[in-house]
Amino acid sequence: MKKIKNIFLAIGSLLFVSSCSDALDIVQDGELYRPEAFQTVADLRSYLVGDIYSRVDNTNEITFTAVFTDEVGIGPSNGGQDKELHRFQLNANSDEPAGIWSSNYTVINRVNRLLEFSNQVVTTTPATTAQKNAVLAEARALRAYSYIQLVSFFSVNPADPNALGVILSTTPDRYDLVTARPRVKNQLIYDLIESDLAFAATNLPATSTNYRFVTPRFISAARARMYLYRKDYDKAEQFATLANVGALSPATTYVQMWGDATGAQGECIFAAVRPVQGSWSNIASNFYFNTTNIGGSPFLDMGRNLFNLYNQFPSDVRRTSWIDPTSTINSGYASDALYVKTDVLCIDKYPGKPTPTTTPLRNDLKIFRNSEMVLILAECRVAGTTTSPSSLTAAATLVRSIRTARGTGQPAVTYNNAQEAWADILLERRKELAFEGHRYLDIKRLAVLAGNQGITRDNTDDDILGQPLTLSLSDYRWTLPIPQLEVAGNVTIQQNPGY
Repeated sequence: MKKIKNIFLAIGSLLFVSSCSDALDIVQDGELYRPEAFQTVADLRSYLVGDIYSRVDNTNEITFTAVFTDEVGIGPSNGGQDKELHRFQLNANSDEPAGIWSSNYTVINRVNRLLEFSNQVVTTTPATTAQKNAVLAEARALRAYSYIQLVSFFSVNPADPNALGVILSTTPDRYDLVTARPRVKNQLIYDLIESDLAFAATNLPATSTNYRFVTPRFISAARARMYLYRKDYDKAEQFATLANVGALSPATTYVQMWGDATGAQGECIFAAVRPVQGSWSNIASNFYFNTTNIGGSPFLDMGRNLFNLYNQFPSDVRRTSWIDPTSTINSGYASDALYVKTDVLCIDKYPGKPTPTTTPLRNDLKIFRNSEMVLILAECRVAGTTTSPSSLTAAATLVRSIRTARGTGQPAVTYNNAQEAWADILLERRKELAFEGHRYLDIKRLAVLAGNQGITRDNTDDDILGQPLTLSLSDYRWTLPIPQLEVAGNVTIQQNPGY
């Protein structure tokens, strides 16, 4: 079973963080949590690093998106893992929405706790005041990121300020109180996000450049993504431009970045660090039992149509590095009755840390990258009030810059109209951002604009032929359900339509 299910079963019947049970914040040994433990700025930073940064995790988003859309197929070692979700069976009891909900509200609750306890840390010099504000800036930026994730997945229409959003929480929930909270309109959530990011931008030193922590580029990237999802293209362009500092990574650096080689930040703007030592989550364990190769018992492999996109351009670094060389590539897969075992496309985007004998499935989680900012800028060019030939050309140039950076032999890009541009941007987002948790939201946002191009699976992506290969773009499952444990513990919560 996946780790998310194990984690969720451990929670049992406890209520979720957002319904004030503090279920995921039950005190662990060594956890800094008591009010008296917060006396200095160093105490605040210790809690920020040890109890907030450590909880920033988009693994659930990556896994849900990969399985539910068209990024993976059933692998030869599959014993039932994710088959229901892969066949579009999604409901309020599904593990994946619960994981996305609980992990992000855990971050939010811990930030709220830090903010509350920070009031008792008195600073006496301008230097310590600035240090304290920097801690709060990082914390509030992480809270904003978590809310962007929640609204994007759980609001029927994140672009509508009056649509129902998620639960607004600015005070720490406690295990000894149960106070139900309703969902609020998106605008109230966005007001908090904007306030958090504005505070962060004002109080975070410009010298903060470590990509494993919040930096000014993180703040701009979060703003760019949020405004893109809200369809505020002017602001999305403004902040994507600020975040997109530096060139796209060349092939060698690109590969090193995914393998977390020493000093290989590459084009990564922010990564949630997963150290070699310690009981951290292993992102590739959502596809493999052991190692990221055919001997590692893959229970999910790369979707055939996604592989075919990469395979068109053999020199594309995504083809040469994201498909493990131990893969069994069967050109006659479509007519082979044993395709599950004879056509095994081993995912290698997360190849493990530089010490694979210790952590073969673990990598840092790349949450913001330059290439996403480039694709945001391309969308903004197309979405201008007047889509002119010059704006289409600008969008095409941006998209091709990514393809050129990934390898030679990429054809020229020309768009005759906005629909062609949307379709190509959606295509490149599919290729470039695969296994990063974007595809589900991208289809939700762009598929209609792109000429109704939604999920496109190959018939062999399931181990039983004839399973559904796509999902109607009007289906209610393009918004996640509020998890049943939240519904059961929060009498004021409103479920999303269809569930």
